[in-house]
Amino acid sequence: MKRFTCSIGLLLLAVCVVMPSVALADASHARIVRLSLIQGDVRYARSFHDDPLAEGNATWEQAALNLPLREGYVLATGSGRAEVEFESGAMAFLSGNAVLEFYDLSLHDGGRITRLVLRQGSASFYVNPASGDYFSVTGGDFTVEASGRTTFRVDNFDDGSTVKVERGSAAVLRNDHSTPLEKGQSLSVHAGSAGDMVIGRAVDRDDFDHWVSGRIESEVAATNSSSQYVNSPNYTAGFADLYTFGSWFSMGGYGNCWRPFGAGLGWSPFSFGDWYSDPVFGSTFIGSAQWGWLPYHYGGWISSPMYGWCWNPAGFGFGRPVKWHPVTAVWVRSGTKMGIVPLHPLDKSGKTPVNLGKGVYPVQGREIEQPLALTSTEKWSVVKRAPRETLTSGLVASAAPPRVSRTMYAGNTTGRAATPVVGSSITYDPQEHRFVNANNPPNRANGAIASNEVKTPTAIVGNDLPPNARAIQPANTPSTPAVPQASLPPRPAMTPPPAHTSGGGSSRPSSGSSGGGAWGGSRSSGGSSGSSSSSSSHPSGGGGGGSAHPH
Repeated sequence: MKRFTCSIGLLLLAVCVVMPSVALADASHARIVRLSLIQGDVRYARSFHDDPLAEGNATWEQAALNLPLREGYVLATGSGRAEVEFESGAMAFLSGNAVLEFYDLSLHDGGRITRLVLRQGSASFYVNPASGDYFSVTGGDFTVEASGRTTFRVDNFDDGSTVKVERGSAAVLRNDHSTPLEKGQSLSVHAGSAGDMVIGRAVDRDDFDHWVSGRIESEVAATNSSSQYVNSPNYTAGFADLYTFGSWFSMGGYGNCWRPFGAGLGWSPFSFGDWYSDPVFGSTFIGSAQWGWLPYHYGGWISSPMYGWCWNPAGFGFGRPVKWHPVTAVWVRSGTKMGIVPLHPLDKSGKTPVNLGKGVYPVQGREIEQPLALTSTEKWSVVKRAPRETLTSGLVASAAPPRVSRTMYAGNTTGRAATPVVGSSITYDPQEHRFVNANNPPNRANGAIASNEVKTPTAIVGNDLPPNARAIQPANTPSTPAVPQASLPPRPAMTPPPAHTSGGGSSRPSSGSSGGGAWGGSRSSGGSSGSSSSSSSHPSGGGGGGSAHPH
């Protein structure tokens, strides 16, 4: 009996010791990417159940510039556009009324695994994977895998999907079969077809394509220019903005340091930003300036008698992962007072901050006040993180984005007139000059709209949506008879296939059989939970196969 009790005690002790280390490992290995640009209406949800566009399935908030995005998050645009920057310099660009899910952001043997799901609308992607990286986008009826420097666009319609390659090459995976695409080619699939795919010349660029091209060119050029100051082959996100919005200079003993344009000698490094609560890291600072990503999450701050506060890229350039901080500051307490001290490159966890002698910035609510000079009677001690009552989040709740109905013919992204699939309910209406669902109720002459449909607002950036795109809203009331909705052509489950790599980029045989390493059938533990069940009610379901969604 005594031996049994001793064994139980040792087992409990082992569990207590192991569990914190597991949580620490999960947090330290979590991938976090950056919302690097917002134009107009952009919102996000941290998790969801079944369908993020269904009312009540997700809690939506207005997105802020430089918002950290984690695995399981969903990003949506209304009358606007958005850009997401990944660690290696890859970028995702969302057109108006698009919904993008960050299905898998994980690490595997040093490689970054990125699996995204385009649930609605149009999005373009710039990919430049390093050795061991994997990048795929599932949207509608297939999955697109990029194995090298590639720019491609995916459109997810109600009646099908298209992809076109602007640069490089990509592989389109459907029903475990891979189809290669080269620069200038497009591939389209009509929903309900028996595996038919149309490959042709990509359609001419539209306003969204030109915007994406300009963003890629400027970001890549600025990032390359910044490499003369910081050698960071493993992490490049945000360096382009430092080159564009500030200046570099050499500081003895610390190498190159950076300051934003217009900052005076008495400039406070935390003058531009707000707080939000991260599900893993707690209180997190979001810089509101375009350059406010790297200085608030990486490196450290140095106070120079000549320049004032300067940011130092400590930790970069050694060929190993750099540490992400919720805020580049150390939390300190003196009695009931809470404040932060800018993190110094030489600071050690739990030890007195090197910059403490420069003053403490009091924090209360969402405000960071001017620094307090230290007195001999006050004793400041380091705390791991701020108590919940100290800070309030600056993000604002938002409604769920509307579900926008689009057809392949109206989108005209295949470079040719779309043709209906035999046996499908999608037919061409010569009066409306577009493909329609033949099962819909008649008598819609002159563009009449069913009682549960509303025209999409016209405040769309550029030409992101065709004129006859419609936002489907649950607007039926007891006094308004519900109009029967025709069932759309069946779509496969919107679940990304497992990741495959073979040293650099993706590798998958065209026959669909095994080849290269495979993993990623379920998510890593680094993200918030959501759901993307194969039984989702989203009319634009799709994907390239793979296992069921891990949520």
